[in-house]
Amino acid sequence: MKVQRRGRFEKVEVSADGKGLASHAGSALLVALADKVGLTDALSEALQATRERRSAHDPGAVVRDLCVMLADGGDCLADLGALRDQQDLFGQVASNATAWRVIDSLCAEGVLERLRQGRAKSRERAWELGARPERIVLDLDATLITAHSDKQQARGNFKGGFGFHPLLCWLDESQEALAGMLRSGNAGANTAADQIAVVDAALAQLPREVCEQAELLVRTDSAGLTHDLLDYLHDGGIRFSVGMDMTEDVRQAVLQIADRDWVAAVSADGERREQAYVAELSLELAGWPAGSRAICRRERAHPGAQLSLIDRDGWRHQVFMTDQEGELAELDLRHRGHARIEDRVRCAKQIGLENLPFREFAANEVWLELSLVAQDLLAWTKRLALEDELARAEPKRLRYRLLHQAGRIVRSGRRTRLRLERSWPWAQALVAAFERVRALPAPAPP
Repeated sequence: MKVQRRGRFEKVEVSADGKGLASHAGSALLVALADKVGLTDALSEALQATRERRSAHDPGAVVRDLCVMLADGGDCLADLGALRDQQDLFGQVASNATAWRVIDSLCAEGVLERLRQGRAKSRERAWELGARPERIVLDLDATLITAHSDKQQARGNFKGGFGFHPLLCWLDESQEALAGMLRSGNAGANTAADQIAVVDAALAQLPREVCEQAELLVRTDSAGLTHDLLDYLHDGGIRFSVGMDMTEDVRQAVLQIADRDWVAAVSADGERREQAYVAELSLELAGWPAGSRAICRRERAHPGAQLSLIDRDGWRHQVFMTDQEGELAELDLRHRGHARIEDRVRCAKQIGLENLPFREFAANEVWLELSLVAQDLLAWTKRLALEDELARAEPKRLRYRLLHQAGRIVRSGRRTRLRLERSWPWAQALVAAFERVRALPAPAPP
């Protein structure tokens, strides 16, 4: 039999009356989880004073929809139309003009702080449901965001670009975005006042009993090696682990390490790492907080690695300072975990931070905060509703596998059903995720 390719579509009926279709069916999972952890109610309560009239859209629901849009892959205000066009699934979604008015109201003095308080309240609820990490490790880092047009406080940066230089803080284990500060492009990465402000904002996001009882650890790269920041952490009973530059004093201390003083480094599974060793430096640290230790790690450099003057015979040396107690290999393993923040930054730029859309600096500050909420929403979804590979997936992969699933809205009497495409390999995983969210207890009314 030969297939006649010409005229193959002559008997295919094409029409534009596909009612009840949903192309972003998985994104409804984020809306459902936001309601279950009390995020929608907390935002509504926090932003109640900004509501102009009772007939208007609830500002909390508008902010929630904006965060879902960012988690779904949107990067500008107009992308809210992807939710608005699916009214059967997402209900009444605000127009672009209404959403802008909500963002503009958040620019008023003190309103953004109320939004952060709503975030903290919903975080406590999410942790009660099982999203709390075992260890509270705060990773601090700055990143560059390019501005492609003239925007308020956009400046040239140290890499020759133009835009902004925000400072951000994440929880390592749960990938929650605790706090962020939008800054001009020429802001320094080692500005201690900004670092302290971001750590303060991050601590305010944690439940009070966690701050009082849990052992807290703050990790940064060498930009965090400032007396003001480390003294602030030490006085607050917070442990630190920060990178150190290879200054001349550090180089001389590394050269004085005897071969017998090097101990084997370990990997995340507790096994010995090949060609990797750690040792403690005999370095004068009198001016730093009490209990500070300088620890050096040496390992075989990978091909193409940039080696400093101290690196010899193919060994690469890196030094960090900490006030933690414990075995050298364990402290080194814990500090190496700070490298995961590069993934956090990359994923954050996939959730609204690739390009700040507004000209006004205050509005872009609000946009950054919405991106943090969207990252939290994805983190809670993975910890409370997903399993195995999906619970470890990055936002972009999660969108392609779950959030952008197609479905059809079917109504039968008073019942409304979302029928997913059966041939999609992740359809059953999405059904199971909806069931887990539905099984979560409803939050108490505000």
